[in-house]
Amino acid sequence: MAPTLNHPTGVTFVDDGHNPVHVDAATYYGGGEAFTRSRTYSHSHIHGYNPKRTPLFEEDTHMRARRMSHDEKSVTSPRRFLIDVEETIRVVLEQEDTDGDFQISITDAGPKMMALGTATSNGFKTFDVRGTYMLSNLLQELALARDHGRKRIVLDEARLSENPVDRLSRMIKNSFWHSLTRRIDGDGLEIITADPKNRTGRVQPRIYVPYGEPAMAEYYRKVAREKPHMNLDVQVLPPKPDDAVFVKSLNSKPGLLALAMNEVDDGKGGRTLKGIPFIVPGARFNELYNWDSYFISLGLLVDGQVTMAKGMVDHFIFEIKHYGKILNGSRSYYLCRTQPPFLTDMALQIYNQLDRSDVESNRQWLKRAIQAAIKEYHTIWVAEPRIDPKTGLSRYRPDGLGIPPETEATHFTHILEPYAEKHGISVLEFGEKYNNGVLKEPALDEYFLHDRAVRESGHDTTYRFEKRCANLGTIDLQALLYKYEVDIGTAIREVFDDELELEEEFDLAPFPPSVEAYRNPYRECSTSRLQNSEEWFERADHRREMIDKYLWNENKKLYFDYDTVLEKQSLYESVTAFWALWAGCASEEQCWKLVSQSLKRFEVLGGLVSGTEESRGKISLDRPNRQWDYPYAWPPHQIMTWVGLERYGYLEDAQRLSYRFLYMMTTAFVDFNGVVPEKFDAVKLSHLVDAEYGNQGLDFKMVPREGFGWMNSAYQVGLSFLTIHMRRAVATCTSPEVVFGSSANLENAVAQAAHAATDPLGLAMESLDIDSLRA
Repeated sequence: MAPTLNHPTGVTFVDDGHNPVHVDAATYYGGGEAFTRSRTYSHSHIHGYNPKRTPLFEEDTHMRARRMSHDEKSVTSPRRFLIDVEETIRVVLEQEDTDGDFQISITDAGPKMMALGTATSNGFKTFDVRGTYMLSNLLQELALARDHGRKRIVLDEARLSENPVDRLSRMIKNSFWHSLTRRIDGDGLEIITADPKNRTGRVQPRIYVPYGEPAMAEYYRKVAREKPHMNLDVQVLPPKPDDAVFVKSLNSKPGLLALAMNEVDDGKGGRTLKGIPFIVPGARFNELYNWDSYFISLGLLVDGQVTMAKGMVDHFIFEIKHYGKILNGSRSYYLCRTQPPFLTDMALQIYNQLDRSDVESNRQWLKRAIQAAIKEYHTIWVAEPRIDPKTGLSRYRPDGLGIPPETEATHFTHILEPYAEKHGISVLEFGEKYNNGVLKEPALDEYFLHDRAVRESGHDTTYRFEKRCANLGTIDLQALLYKYEVDIGTAIREVFDDELELEEEFDLAPFPPSVEAYRNPYRECSTSRLQNSEEWFERADHRREMIDKYLWNENKKLYFDYDTVLEKQSLYESVTAFWALWAGCASEEQCWKLVSQSLKRFEVLGGLVSGTEESRGKISLDRPNRQWDYPYAWPPHQIMTWVGLERYGYLEDAQRLSYRFLYMMTTAFVDFNGVVPEKFDAVKLSHLVDAEYGNQGLDFKMVPREGFGWMNSAYQVGLSFLTIHMRRAVATCTSPEVVFGSSANLENAVAQAAHAATDPLGLAMESLDIDSLRA
């Protein structure tokens, strides 16, 4: 039966100022409520308005006849429902949310059908809303209406049966990015200082300000005085904040690291500082991250948010200046650690979309970004200990001491237990004594060297890197640095007239790299001469030669990591081999071999897995799943491969792979109350993954608020690869096996999708019959 409607007796609820259907919630639900005298059915109810539709037999509403696609529909007047928000939320959850997680998904055992009163009849006549997708959308819309203070709403059926591709893309653009936006200043501190990874037991908010920024330090002290309820602790870092001993000393008092700010008018005739907004990944990652931000920026650019993406580059320039590197994340425990380098491509893509009205300002902005990237390149990536002088390959090899503090408390228990038993003490006591340097264990030092390197690589964790990451010249890092070298050379030549002055002083790394060159203590100073494009293109050519020499395997037709200690390839098959296509360092012949012979090793129903099952090895109780191994699929790997394939002319392969991944995302969105998770099991097409960190982006009630940063971007970027026919097919959750199985199947799927795309109710019903589509 329909949920009870509660509004004044003898009146009709009207919504004269009705907005377009598919707009953001603030616009759709932002208006007030209005009543008029009733001239319809409500007068027939002497005791107030409480229409009920009698079930066929007691509560057996499931016995109602199933609607068919050919049933009569109203074309001239789209259906709208008159809904009491709180009462309908209660009924929907009570009837449909059988597992009590405040979501309506295919795992719930409710009848998946609810009668709603129509607005044209003042709620007297009802119409059944059916299926997981429409009911979960109903719950979402009710939650959004509640957010905007609405007690009663007139709801368009079209919002419930909305094309899921359009709905998810709209939510990302209009809602998710906004919810993931943070700012580090007086207005944004209370949200951004919250750190779900802090397990010290101390929750006092703390901000670390870099040395040499007195105005910023004073600004935060003023905020602390004006907002005493925050109990904000403001600390100024030393000139060298990434000293390993110093960073370890901060583990007991973790805090947020200050980022770039703009000077603005304070509205009182003076000037003040204001934080530049940025996007966080989401869930437990409530700070600015490095490579997440690159992929997030791609989605922002698709959605026209150029200024937001530009601000994140400003933060990275600030980090390189004050913290010596682009940090893994903007917390104190990340000060020794960076992440995969994407700054040059990020800056150039944004530069190409900046407003052309101020060419010189744009040029100066790009100059600051390229100068920062050059500093990072010389002082981090081709400086020891990250470079291996013998091969010239760079490695993920950060400084650091002790146990990484940002992990779950029990994450390293199985590693520490043997050492605790050896010393006859508890794991907790051993951890404290090891961290404090009381107990020395060189083997454990080696383990954590590699563990920190894994975290710096962004691929934490994987059997590809276990106990060896710091020794590996990985294909992904070499490809990224090759792109750095080409990008910097191209920018200097095309934008800066082949001359670029470096304003900060730092040592330039020797070139070409060799053991002898790095033993020589003499280093050329960055300010001693102008940079030109030729030297950067020479560096790129040299790196490509080293990639071909050490990383390309002609027999296996794949790139592999190179172990600089064992002096041999590490034969773990990783999908990051395709990053060479993104960077452009593969030859046409190598690309053809990769695509024709190696791509199939990684391609599964839901896209690309991180590595092959064979390379991962057998899983057991003693050898559990790792989240960056088979069968898991991550947005960075998909996007990099799509772009790389398109770059070399393999657009159809890029479209097929993007379709697979978006199909997996869309089916999860339809089946699980709008979920957009951090990662997927691409073999099972499931976001309910069995890995050491679980999954992020799942913990929401009634309506998804954020999605997850780079997954949001993967959807927006992926849609740009699809044809109109593919977009229609993925909107009906048509399996890739149907779409790409044969040309006949493709034509069929396209025809069905085209019909459903013009029929909102048909679309909703099609999206419910997922099992038949997957068969």
